[in-house]
Amino acid sequence: MIIAPSLLAADYGNFARDSIKAQRAGGEWLHLDIMDGHFVPNISFGPATVKALRSLTRLFFDVHLMCSKPEVLLESFSKAGADQMTVHVELGTRVEPLLWKIRSLGKKVGLAVNPPTNIASVQPYLDKIDLLLVMTVNPGFGGQPFIEETLPKIQQAAVWRRERRLNYRIQVDGGITFNTAAECARVGADTFVSGTGLFGQPRMKTAVAKMRKIVEEVRTASSGA
Repeated sequence: MIIAPSLLAADYGNFARDSIKAQRAGGEWLHLDIMDGHFVPNISFGPATVKALRSLTRLFFDVHLMCSKPEVLLESFSKAGADQMTVHVELGTRVEPLLWKIRSLGKKVGLAVNPPTNIASVQPYLDKIDLLLVMTVNPGFGGQPFIEETLPKIQQAAVWRRERRLNYRIQVDGGITFNTAAECARVGADTFVSGTGLFGQPRMKTAVAKMRKIVEEVRTASSGA
């Protein structure tokens, strides 16, 4: 089980401080949302920011490319220090070459699916990825409410993983709080991206520990059912 604080909810004037804070709080990964202003209606940050943060923390860098042309960015983010790069299934015929390219760079491979997209669209790629990201809000902005209708998609992803004896992680991102993390864990999620749900807490270390405890209890109860 992985807790991944999302830098999108950090103080943009203090990325260095908040990246270190995420590590000290007990998060295993740092989730880095890369937005191009085209695939989603917002712009975040680029490879130079990731490179600057890489020397400050040992956290696993989970780079989520919400971009129309991730192929032009993969090498830059790889060199900047990404450990994993996630692209979107909505990119259609370009998905398989993108997954291959990420793997060829020696990085972990992630595939994301947006709330309106049928979960069946990820099926051809499940044996080619290390992580499936089920977006639980429409991407582009932090602080949005969790979309309950995404829960069956998480559950289906878990069924496929079990049936096909695959090992991809099931990640959720968007509106992840103590309560919604529990809901997602109950249906099979094991990797939890949380921005305002963690950075918005007065004591982030306490918040990370609380989220971890809640999720572990749910997963233990579910596996014993």
